Amino acid sequence: MVSKKMLDLGTKRSVIRDIFEYGSMLAKEIGAENVLDFSLGNPSTPAPREVANTIKYMVEELSPKEYNSYTSSAGNTDTRIAVAKNLNKRFATDYNENNIFMTCGAAASLNIIFKAIIESDDDEIIVNIPYFPEYKVFIEGQGGKPIFAKCSENLHLDIDEIESKINENTKAVLINSPNNPSGVIYPKENLEELAELLQEKQKEYSHPIFLISDEPYRELVFTNEKPEFLPNIYDNTLVAYSWSKSLSLPGERIGYILVPNKVKSHEDVFAAVGGAARVLGYVCAPSMFQYVIKNCVDAQPNIEVYRTNRNILFESLPKFGYTVANPGGAFYMFIKSPSGDGNEFCERAKKYHMLLVPGEGFGMKEYVRLSFCVDTEKIEKSIDVFKKLMDEYNL
Repeated sequence: MVSKKMLDLGTKRSVIRDIFEYGSMLAKEIGAENVLDFSLGNPSTPAPREVANTIKYMVEELSPKEYNSYTSSAGNTDTRIAVAKNLNKRFATDYNENNIFMTCGAAASLNIIFKAIIESDDDEIIVNIPYFPEYKVFIEGQGGKPIFAKCSENLHLDIDEIESKINENTKAVLINSPNNPSGVIYPKENLEELAELLQEKQKEYSHPIFLISDEPYRELVFTNEKPEFLPNIYDNTLVAYSWSKSLSLPGERIGYILVPNKVKSHEDVFAAVGGAARVLGYVCAPSMFQYVIKNCVDAQPNIEVYRTNRNILFESLPKFGYTVANPGGAFYMFIKSPSGDGNEFCERAKKYHMLLVPGEGFGMKEYVRLSFCVDTEKIEKSIDVFKKLMDEYNL
């Protein structure tokens, strides 16, 4: 009667969402102020003032036709030009509107990219661990095979491991830096090694191997170390971007795909992106927020509360004996369970009304993920809980 595959996806819920909904239920019972819910990566800072000002101007001064009408499938030309100019200014590139395809956020961007490049069910996409759990859903949903590559001990890319996974069926390698769930920023040397490997493998197998860069956290950086702009390192790079995190607009679903000129058969790839968006039913990205982006593309996020929360956690948890990845960006902390079992640690934390996400869904069952995009008061309350939990293991 219905697709078994789709039924399975519809009934097997996201563990992140389940924990969040459990937290919402718990908040009704004991009060939201008493629940330390670190499950969902929902930005806690408001959008920059430029966003509110633009929306106010649109509603009060413009005709609805100017911001509520269909745009072309690739997006409003002025918006795409604005995005291209922003990238050119920041990364010394030479993009124009023909490199930018506006989308309904990074999830849409990734699905469109996978649909555009996957040609058969033999095609493989290498996914680096730890990874956002929906990657598996997206790749399989578009007919490909996710192949998982373990990370190095410091949660960087393990180039030897990636090499062992590449074969004639490899269509792309997918990376995410700053990383969800670890917050780790892959260093330039690490990425240059990857680029060199992919260049060699393209020659060996006589077909392009794309590097897909998922970049919703590119602007959320707390150190002097900045994420590398991958098209400047490897020609066959496709970028999936979203303003959900940088402009605190997760519910507005606005992002883009970048297809650089240096991508092999650039025009065909861009056309395939358009065809994939058509098949998937993305008529166009939300026109109102395309207009917002056109006017706010240079706006900067306020990340000070995230920085404060990160510092409190990173200064305290290692002192208690926790092994913690150093989050240079995003707003997540990946914490190793003292027992080596992330699920067990999450269950222990629940008795203190602290909600974390087991690392199993991210490919590393010994870890848990904490989202620190919350009020600092909750981070401060969590420190005592982490101390009590470690004391329990040390009894």
